[in-house]
Amino acid sequence: MERVMGVRWYAALRSSFPILTWLPRYNLTWLKMDLIAGLTVGLTTVPQALAYAEVAGLPVQYGLYSAFMGGFIYCIFGTSKDITLGPTAIMSLLCSEYIGGDPVFAVVLTLLCGIIQAGMALLRLGFLLDFISHPVIKGFTCAAAVTIGFSQVKNILGLKEIPQQFFLQVYYTFHKIPEARVGDVILGLCCLFFLVMLTLMKNSLGSSEDEAPLLVRSARRLVWSLATIRNALVVIAATGVAYSAEVTGHHFFSLTGKTAKGLPPFKAPPLSETVANGTVITFSDIAKDLGGGLAVIPLMGVLESIAIAKAFSSKNNYRIDANQELFAIGLTNIMGSFVSAYPITGSFGRTAVNSQTGVCSPAGGIVTGVIVLLSLAFLMPLFFYIPKASLAAVIICAVSPMIDFRVPVQLWRVKRLDLLPFLVTFVVSFWEVQYGIVGGVVVSGFMLLYIVARPKVKVSDHGVLLLELDSGLNFPVTEHLSRLVYKHALHVSPPRCLVLDCAHVSSIDFTVVHELTELLKQFELRGVSMIFAGLKPSVLKVLLSADLPGFRHTDRVDQALQLLTSINHYEQQF
Repeated sequence: MERVMGVRWYAALRSSFPILTWLPRYNLTWLKMDLIAGLTVGLTTVPQALAYAEVAGLPVQYGLYSAFMGGFIYCIFGTSKDITLGPTAIMSLLCSEYIGGDPVFAVVLTLLCGIIQAGMALLRLGFLLDFISHPVIKGFTCAAAVTIGFSQVKNILGLKEIPQQFFLQVYYTFHKIPEARVGDVILGLCCLFFLVMLTLMKNSLGSSEDEAPLLVRSARRLVWSLATIRNALVVIAATGVAYSAEVTGHHFFSLTGKTAKGLPPFKAPPLSETVANGTVITFSDIAKDLGGGLAVIPLMGVLESIAIAKAFSSKNNYRIDANQELFAIGLTNIMGSFVSAYPITGSFGRTAVNSQTGVCSPAGGIVTGVIVLLSLAFLMPLFFYIPKASLAAVIICAVSPMIDFRVPVQLWRVKRLDLLPFLVTFVVSFWEVQYGIVGGVVVSGFMLLYIVARPKVKVSDHGVLLLELDSGLNFPVTEHLSRLVYKHALHVSPPRCLVLDCAHVSSIDFTVVHELTELLKQFELRGVSMIFAGLKPSVLKVLLSADLPGFRHTDRVDQALQLLTSINHYEQQF
């Protein structure tokens, strides 16, 4: 008995701390692969984190503050070996809508998001994510990619004082094109060109070995590796060019500017803020200002991360625990708020790099976290010289694959009505991102409710009327079912007997039972019968306990049809 209890406790412990499932099997081969993958992802993470902070409207160091905690926390609590947590383009865009460029608001948002996500995990509320349909996700992703990408055009052109709202941003960007800085334009376009070329080279080479000679394979591997860290290479090169220009007294480029030095202090997140005029903004005021962000950002963060984890677990043949993933993300955000991070989630691009470079365990995230910490400790003064145009090029190349032109075509072929939530989300997201998501979810919800309230009912005549339900019987269906019964059986002359095929009915509620009671009374008043066929035991138990007047049932439809045919024949004789 004690041994069984011990096994159960250990299983529960492994479920809560997934590190216990792989750490006993860890070896030198895994360590080597994790070091390579972690280093590669780290060199990708640093320039992306700097760039995504710009999208969020925060100083660039906040991108790095957000990029290291996930590697340490997820290593202990995560269930996917591939996924990397950190700032992403979509989360940065969502945060920018609510924090208004205020770091205090960003940190409070991180804390509250983490508490909400961890609370959802403990209460096992992950099923709520199922109500965000794929067309809504795709519509939001495509709109976010366009919004983020275009928001960086101003940095490629070296323009200033461009509004954040998308439509105003488009207008003023084109309006101010004559003010574009030549240095920024040339540098930005060069960065874009090299990023695209390196991406194409990587895609054409792939990461797999073939039958080519060893020297050729080594060269391909080197080119592939360099293309994988293309973001870091381009930003380093652009920074070198900008630094050379600055020290010779030529100010050709818009630079990132002054950044905070060193590691962020580990301290409790601020729960209030004192503004320049001495006004104190309390925690409750901050929470009110964050408003809908406290619903949208936690849900979208979890949704994005779990979708990525599922995709790579399927590709690499292992399973994840979605509820544990939810807890890991929540705890990462809670701990991230102690180091001034803004909300994070899983990154598809960096996860793909992690997987392709052969990561063997979540320990690769620790290496990535160390790379980020070293950058914060020693490289922050150099970040002053990073041209904004180079970071803009990194962002544009990162989000461009998110625009998938095949989605509308696929939706049209599979189910045309699914284009509605996709288009609503896509279009409204250009006005306000959060409204796009809410609008898409609402439209999808109405579509789902309509299907529940108006299930397909097949009406056929076998001498006796047969109604075949293709889904369950719940209270929204009662009016629709009653209308069909009256139309085809009770309001015809003479009234007709009816067989109700309930083979697909797995549940029933009080409203339906009440309506069936009224229908059975009407059948009895008109001297005809209604028989239930194919009832499942759980449904039959409910109907028997309801003591319905004139209730009759059979196991199969053909038995019910034979019974009613016999009754009709008998009544015609007498």
